[in-house]
Amino acid sequence: MSNPQVKHPIHDRNARGHTKIGWLDSYHTFSFGGFQDPDRMGFRSLRVINDDRVIPGAGFATHGHRDMEILTYVLEGELAHKDSLGNGSVIRPGDVQVMSAGTGIQHSEFNASKDDPVHFLQIWMLPDTQNLTPRYEQLNFGLEAKQGKLKLVASKDGRDGSVTIHQDINLYVSVLSSGDRVVFEMPSDRFAWVQVARGIVTLNGESLCEGDGVQIGSTEVLELTTEANAEILIFDLA
Repeated sequence: MSNPQVKHPIHDRNARGHTKIGWLDSYHTFSFGGFQDPDRMGFRSLRVINDDRVIPGAGFATHGHRDMEILTYVLEGELAHKDSLGNGSVIRPGDVQVMSAGTGIQHSEFNASKDDPVHFLQIWMLPDTQNLTPRYEQLNFGLEAKQGKLKLVASKDGRDGSVTIHQDINLYVSVLSSGDRVVFEMPSDRFAWVQVARGIVTLNGESLCEGDGVQIGSTEVLELTTEANAEILIFDLA
């Protein structure tokens, strides 16, 4: 049975860090850059969730990362990626891209459109092993696979056609329309993070809006519904 109310910390969307410059409008669920909050240093191996909007033709010039699993999830628009491994791609809604920075990687990310903005989540996860060989992977998960149900898109073992990440995390996504209901039964001795990417949802009786995150620290059944349209991510964490 579902709990009647969420009894776990809700990371309110209005308490996120915010970076707004000419070409970038970014909200930070956890401490990032100039936003530092000792109570928002991540959750388990989940370290960064940035909600980014980039104007047409602009983006992040070439910069470096190491020892981090970086996952990009596009909500609207198109994001062009290039890296020092020789990869060049465009990430679109439905795509999940993961980059294992490992011993070091350089990459750039730009809005691929000259006319339309791009809206995406960038998620950083601490790897279970340091100094890995850098790698890149990108897969598409169509709407049918996510509509009204939970779809595994990232996992440690790459099972069920998901992208592989070097950490004991299972990432599920779902797109919900009015009347849809999804249920996630947390495994024992696991933790969860629920992120509302778009829209409004009800989680075990509690209303959540776009940008809200919920930290779940005990085993329970999570029930999510919506009366409108929504998109959610559920991180199942060791």
